[in-house]
Amino acid sequence: MFTSVLAPAAAVIAVDVGKTTAAVLVTDAARRRLLGPVEFVMTGSGVGRVIGSARAVLPDGVVRVGVEAAGHYHRPLLSGSVWPGWEVVELNPAHVAEQRRVMGRRRVKTDAIDLDAITELLLAGRGTPVSEPAAAVGALTGWAAHRRRRVATRSATKNQLLGQLDRCFPGLTVALPDVLGTKVGRLIATHFADPDRLAALGAARFVRFAGHRGVQVRMPLAQRCVAAARDALPGPEAVVARQVLVADLALLADLDVQIDQADAQLARLLPATPFATLTTVPGWGIVRAGSYGAAVGDPGRWPGAKQLYRASGLSPKHYESAGKRRDGTISREGSVELRRALIDLGIGLWLADPAARRYGQALRARGKKGAVIGCAMAHRANKIAYAMVRDQTGYQPDRWI
Repeated sequence: MFTSVLAPAAAVIAVDVGKTTAAVLVTDAARRRLLGPVEFVMTGSGVGRVIGSARAVLPDGVVRVGVEAAGHYHRPLLSGSVWPGWEVVELNPAHVAEQRRVMGRRRVKTDAIDLDAITELLLAGRGTPVSEPAAAVGALTGWAAHRRRRVATRSATKNQLLGQLDRCFPGLTVALPDVLGTKVGRLIATHFADPDRLAALGAARFVRFAGHRGVQVRMPLAQRCVAAARDALPGPEAVVARQVLVADLALLADLDVQIDQADAQLARLLPATPFATLTTVPGWGIVRAGSYGAAVGDPGRWPGAKQLYRASGLSPKHYESAGKRRDGTISREGSVELRRALIDLGIGLWLADPAARRYGQALRARGKKGAVIGCAMAHRANKIAYAMVRDQTGYQPDRWI
């Protein structure tokens, strides 16, 4: 998150958010406490009472409300409509923790100390101004997050499925390495989790069985699968494993449907956002462009590509003292979603863009490791994506040679 230096305010309101409650501290520019700390329930009436109490003690002038990011719990309060007439900024939790350290409270964390740290940051003009995102961008963010969660669940379910298959049909992955990534593999997992059934059916009949269900299986592959079935040695837990496998297969099918629905929603929403132009880049489809757009949010809040890249946590650690400088690994301080989105865009460039691939191969020829090349490709993708969204232009290969 990029944090700018804002104009001084007559008073600041620090908000520390919990799961269902929040605490607030009102302080003027001379660091005199005007109200609080006060705890309130995060409801409409609770916020209304706090605003009424604050208005009674606030001086004239600019009032700035600072809300520390806290997962998704802080989002109901992160809107100008909740605090009418006041500026609202979002504060990075890492910056709040660092401010506690500056105050000599690194090992002590309480709501009151957090409010003091937030207040100091606000008085120093820190924080990211909150803007109301366009409806399409907000919906894009929601569907991209939903898809990301479902993909993670599907990956875990596939691992569970492979474990059950190893118990009830040992050796299948030798004959068919990508069981769940192929139609024939899913057919075997669904109908032939008991290897004795496939062994009794034989290769020729298995080919016909698959054909009746819309799956084309070549005879050499069918023979390998049948041979693996005849040579399989199921363990004593195979019966239970087959029962669990049925439930996992149903869950996997439902996850596939939900991911397809999310993809359809991203395809519907992306054209109405500033990120639609990204699909003109080779290797950047709806999912990659949508994930990037969801991670970036309102593109107007980023002053440049450098700030966006730094917010992803891909910038290297930097230490310099007494004329000596030492760069380390990536900082990982920032948005995980943005970091993953940039890395994924870099992968897309590597796979589909000839100029980017030549750049990556040149780095490899210089002895750079895969992780370094991945960060370099993400850095290249970041510059391209930011410029295209800013200028609303299609991809121009000659510009990025």
